[in-house]
Amino acid sequence: MDPRLTRSQQITICSQLGNVKLKLLYKASVHGFTGAAFHQQCDNCFPTVSVGYNAPGYVFGGYTQQPFNQSGQFVHDVKAFLFTFSGEKLIKYPVTNAGNAVKMVNNSGPYFGESLVLVNGSQAIVYSNPGNHYTFNAAEMHGNNLNLTECEVYQVEARPEFEKPWRTLVWEPEKRKEMMDSIKNYKPATGSVSQARILLIGPVGAGKSSFFNSVNSVFKGHVTSQAIAGSSTQSLTTQFRTYSLKDGREGKPLPIVLCDTMGLEESTGSGLDIEDISSILKGHVPNGYQFNASAAFHAETPGYRMSPQIKDKIHCVTYVLDAGKIPIMPVKLLEKLNAIRKKVNLLGIPQLVLLTKTDEACPLVKEDVRNVYKSEYIKEMSNLKQA
Repeated sequence: MDPRLTRSQQITICSQLGNVKLKLLYKASVHGFTGAAFHQQCDNCFPTVSVGYNAPGYVFGGYTQQPFNQSGQFVHDVKAFLFTFSGEKLIKYPVTNAGNAVKMVNNSGPYFGESLVLVNGSQAIVYSNPGNHYTFNAAEMHGNNLNLTECEVYQVEARPEFEKPWRTLVWEPEKRKEMMDSIKNYKPATGSVSQARILLIGPVGAGKSSFFNSVNSVFKGHVTSQAIAGSSTQSLTTQFRTYSLKDGREGKPLPIVLCDTMGLEESTGSGLDIEDISSILKGHVPNGYQFNASAAFHAETPGYRMSPQIKDKIHCVTYVLDAGKIPIMPVKLLEKLNAIRKKVNLLGIPQLVLLTKTDEACPLVKEDVRNVYKSEYIKEMSNLKQA
């Protein structure tokens, strides 16, 4: 069975419940819009998330940590809640009378108090009565359309923590110094290149500029904010900037240069243009060039480097991706990234992926960043970004 609940919606619901994932138990269009079918698939399974869908596009339902049965009794659940989606935003309606949070009725589907029933009376309809143990706005929740096009029930499962990290990393000062020394002592294979140029590419808000500031801070020994960084729907970086790193406050330049660009956006004519990336890769774009989303950089553009040397070209491309947004990345943005990868492949430039904001993406990592390689979710995202 394929879940109708989108990956984005699943992540949003799971963010309310902890380090968990959803397993589809019941799908009315497959098993039947009947209480018997629902109970056959879902009894004694818990916790669960029940979801209703209607023709206008509303997605709504409820959560309970109690197992379903057919006793006809109310059960107590202080953590139960109803919900609806407004775009990607989840609106929650907590239980107001925990003693009557869920009722176990044999001829209906999920039955939340006397407020919301999905597959009511073994029909593809919703019973809705705000105020009886839950308070909600019916128009906001389901648009007052009580006909179901689908009903699903998911079991909430804990994401396992790997006993052994799926990637080994020693979290000790000695290892940190060893890694920093390996960067300081790195020498490019080509004698005419003293510094390897690493291009950071990623969607708006993925954290390219913040990553540079973090690396710069580590090597300088104090917090820096040389690159403009922040939270915005549009790229805060508007120029092509090259940042040379130094060892310490007045130390010598490190053998790497990080190159920052505008963020990628899904819509055409906004964000970084793919043709501009091609010019950057080949070394035609000078430091400080102001990007123009409506016109690609070309040979007649002031500052165009006609005959770039090897030292001017990009030697490595790093895709910077927000770990929490990989599953919900818009199709057009994915298409842009794939087009860029093809161009980079043709030029034979090494590539790697950097996952940012792992603490926001996984509660286990938020608890302790050293859990990053014990997280099933981060491992799953690491596999997805390679696809």
